[in-house]
Parts: sequence; C-alpha cells; structure tokens
Amino acid sequence: MGLLTDPGTERSQLPALLERHHRPLCVALYLTGLVWFLALAHNSLNHGTYFSENALLPGLVEGDFHGDSNALRYLESLKIEGERHPSGMPYAWLVGQFTQLGLDTYTHNFTLHYPMGKQNMFSGQNVYGILRAGRSSSTEAIVVSAPYRPPSSLIQTTAPAIALMLAMAQFFSKQVYWAKDIIFLVTEHEQLGAEAWLGAYHHGAATAGPLNHGGLQGRAGAIQAAINLEIHSARVTHLDVKVEGLNGQLPNLDLVNLIHRLCQRENVPHTFKNRGDHPRPESFSGWVHQLKTLLSMVTAQATGVPTGNHGLFHRYGIASVTVEGGDWPRGRKVGLQHMGRVLEGVCRSLNNLLERFHQSFFFYLLPATSRYISIGVYMPPFALLAGGLLVKALALWYSTSCAADQQACDTTDDAEKVNYSVLGSVPLVVALHVCSGVVAASPVTLSRLAPGLLGLSPEDGVFYGLVATAFTFLFLPCFLTRFQETSNRSWEVAKTVAVLELGVVVFAGAVYNFSLALIVTLAFTPVALMASPSTTRARRFLKSALLLLVHPLSLLMIFVLVDTWTNFPDIPPLKLLMRTYTASKRALMYSVADSLIYSNWVFDAAMHCLLPVWLLLWYIVHHPNPSG
Repeated sequence: MGLLTDPGTERSQLPALLERHHRPLCVALYLTGLVWFLALAHNSLNHGTYFSENALLPGLVEGDFHGDSNALRYLESLKIEGERHPSGMPYAWLVGQFTQLGLDTYTHNFTLHYPMGKQNMFSGQNVYGILRAGRSSSTEAIVVSAPYRPPSSLIQTTAPAIALMLAMAQFFSKQVYWAKDIIFLVTEHEQLGAEAWLGAYHHGAATAGPLNHGGLQGRAGAIQAAINLEIHSARVTHLDVKVEGLNGQLPNLDLVNLIHRLCQRENVPHTFKNRGDHPRPESFSGWVHQLKTLLSMVTAQATGVPTGNHGLFHRYGIASVTVEGGDWPRGRKVGLQHMGRVLEGVCRSLNNLLERFHQSFFFYLLPATSRYISIGVYMPPFALLAGGLLVKALALWYSTSCAADQQACDTTDDAEKVNYSVLGSVPLVVALHVCSGVVAASPVTLSRLAPGLLGLSPEDGVFYGLVATAFTFLFLPCFLTRFQETSNRSWEVAKTVAVLELGVVVFAGAVYNFSLALIVTLAFTPVALMASPSTTRARRFLKSALLLLVHPLSLLMIFVLVDTWTNFPDIPPLKLLMRTYTASKRALMYSVADSLIYSNWVFDAAMHCLLPVWLLLWYIVHHPNPSG
C-alpha cells in the first residue's frame, strides 16, 4: 500500500484523473470484456485442437475388436438378471462373469452415514476385475468403469455399457501387448460408489467423514487414466464426451482429443454437450452455434458437480472422461462393434503412455469438438470484466486519502482520522464474516431440528431456514450502525474493502473454477460498482432490488429457473415457477450434501466468500450518511 499512500501523491495528476473518470472506465472495461469473451466462440479467436503427447500414437492404432455378438449376449443375460434384482445390483452374476474371463475379481463394500436429517445409513457394493499386464509388474493401470442402474431406476439404463465392458474384457484378455493393468469397475449408487472406491484405492481403509469407503482386497498399479461408460442402447446415433469434474476440474485435453480423433477415424458420430460441429463455423450461425456450446460448458462447470463418475478421478491427478451413447430421433446409428473399436483404440493409446498426462492443457473451454480456448486466451477478457473492481478500489482509496482533500486532512483531529483508515472497517468486516460462517454451518442443524420441531422435511427445513436467515440479515444495517462509526467517508472505506475482497474472490476462483468465477463476476460487478448510499428513496429502492437479485439464494433460484425453462420450454409460466421452487429446494439440499460427502466447495464459497461481500454491499447501500 506504500504507492497508494505516498505523501507525494497529491502532486500526480493520474490519481485525480482516475478518481474523476473511473465510472465510465469501469463500464467500458466491463462491456469490452463481455463482448470479447462472447467473441471467443468464433474460430478466428480460438484454436484447433492438437496432440501434445505424441506417445499416445492414436494414428498407429488399428482396431481389431469384433466382440459385438458377445456384447449382445452379455446384454441379454444382464437384462434377465436385472429382472431378478429389480432394485439392486446382481453382484453374483458380475463376479461370475469377471471370474470366468480369468480376471482377478473382487467386491468392495462401503457405507454412507447421510449427514443430513435423521442420518440414515446406506450401504453399497462395487465389483471390479483386474486384467494383469503380462509385460509389466503392475506399476501402472487404466480404469474402465460403468455405473450400474437397476430396472427400477428413473435414470436411463447402463446395461449396454456393462455388456460392452465385459466383451472388451474378454477381447483384451487374449491380447499380449498390454503394458498396464486394466481395471474393469462396476459401481453402485452412481458417483457415491465411485467416490468410495477411489477413496479406498488411494487412502486405504480410512473412514474420515460421512462416507466409510472401506478397504480393497485387490489393487493394481498407479492409475494413469480412466474411461467411464454410460451407453444406454445397443445402437446409438453418436457418442458424447463429458469432461466436467468435481469443482470444475477438467481432464487433460489430450485425452479428450484422443476420443474425438478415434471416433472420427472409426466413422462414429461424436459430440460435445450433445451438439455436433457446425458445417460452416466461420459464418454467423456457426458462431452462434459454437457460442451455445461454449455457454453450455460454462453453466455445467460452474455448478462444480461432476457430469459423470469420471469427475471424481480428477482430484487424484487422473485424466478421465465419460463417454455417453446418445440417441437422436434422426441420424445414422452405430452398434456395439463400432463403439468397441473406439474404446479399444483409446485403451491401446493409453497403454502407450510412458508417464502421466502432463502436457497439453488442463484449463480450457470447448466451443466445438475440434476447437478449444486456452487459459491464455480467455483470461484477458475476464481480467477486463473484473478489472473495474480494481479501478473502483483505487478511485475510492484516493478519494478517501489525504491527497484528495489535504486541507480537510490537516484540520481533522486524530479520532476522525480513524474513519479514513481500513482498520476502522475491520470490526464490521469480521462481524459479517462471522455471521456468514454461522449460516454456512446451519444446514445440518436445520435438517435435524425441522422434522421434530416444525414437522417439516429436512429439505424444507434447510430451505426455509436459510431464507429466514437471509430475510433477517436485511435488517443488519439498522443494528450495525449503532456500533459502527458512520460519519465522514466511512462507507467509502467499507466499499473499498468490499470491492477488493470481491476482486480477490473472483480472480482466485478463476484459477480453480473459471466458469463459476465468470458467472459471479458478470452478476456481482455491476451491482458492486453502483453500490452507494442514496439521498432519495427511489434510488435506494432500485439499488436494493438489484442487490437482492444477486443474493446467493437468488442466484441459485435464477440459475434453476433458466435451467428448467431450457429443458421444458413449453410448460406454462405458473408450472415453471412451481418446478423452479421445488428444484431450488432440492438443489440447495444437494449442494450442502455434496459439500459434506464429496467436498464440493460451491456452497461453502457462496456462504464464506460471496455472502459477506453481499452483506457489506447491503450495509453500504443502507448507510445512514450518504454525504461524503
């Protein structure tokens, strides 16, 4: 801060110029950054994909898989077993099939003590078989996984994926070129089973947290990569590649490129976000098409929720993707043979790796299957979007410094000088962070007390409890002004702290989950820049309404509303609102549970980072002394 408080600052014209013209500069930075980011979907501003890891050698892989008849046989047998176990997993059948293929076969038990509500206990079991490599000593491994969904499940079946996995295991067991172990994993309870298996594989029998992942009887080498299969039919129109993982982590781009390249080679239609590439990407319609694909990735990554079981591998430094078989009403269909040849090529290419994925990109956005936007391309427009926060902070700091009003500074006594310092706002900032911390810790307690005291479900208890807390916090300015100094320019010092903290949150968050940081920046920056006390009730009401729109709970409901309207565009408005209300309660409950079970930090970031900033901005808007 030495440069900002230099006694010679008053002799420089730049700070004064910045203080006078920072408002149009902030608007220009925001609009320029927004237009620039949207333009990145055009091919002239992004790049074509390529391989950084030449050891994959995808061009040298000739597909030999011809086990489609075996896959269909496995599929019919699995359907019969599924009818015998309509709500469970046919463990004995899976173990028998893996054992007959000569694999080292094991089962893995895990237990979840659900942390919300009455703390119900759920148990599950995974089945996995290991094909030992004949050309190595089990030092490295590849995982091919699929979740099992019983016939009673509301989600599409994955029986064809498991059948194809078994056919691949049968074919792979006859080959002699494997230099890595191959683990064939069938998980129960979707991502919960994958999380438990990964925890047991990497941490032994540790039981920290609500998920007791148990221990494994058999292990292979260090996992280099993983492919998760979600194929719903024996014949599909395309293969869709899912990349988003827990907390927005992404796999190495080379793995994504590998699957698309092999699909193209085997003449299998392939998509990203269930959207194929536009035939004329350089045209305006091509830009719009790629922009929709880009924004679809942004919204999916921002949630921090994995789009498949693959997303849980990323935290262990394992590149992984989910390959899902899609079925459009129109289009040429391909069978299990073509899909098997693609997956064979993927596994053989991964078998060629000499070391973990470390080249290519881990931070990128995809507007198409063959185009990418690297971190070095999308960060400059993001810096402009959020740059207004730093400009505003500098302008506010100068306006409250002695350089802005030297005469006032000379005639002010020591007690009033404290109002110009950041230290004067420390108690306020600390108090708001403590309040936010209490809110972040309250959902577990609310979910347990609501059924007994109020007769509400845990889901309703959490939702109504947080809404009631948010409503109560609206009256914090009335309480805080009794203990906080409100004379002179204290609100400007508080706003300096608010915009700086928001800037730190979004710039730091952009390194972990860029899409979430982008959405927060787009929503919060304009409101943070305009937040200030008002002399008229109309202006104060307008600023308050805008602030309420960007409250973390409001953002959640807006996000759910847009998602519901996108998936159900023809439903009536009233029904849309009711679905949004129900889905918002469920999404809030899931976000809390994901935080406790999977360490998804979206809820924690919203409560510990965004809510204190929002409360500080609310305090500023309702500051009793608008003069300064």
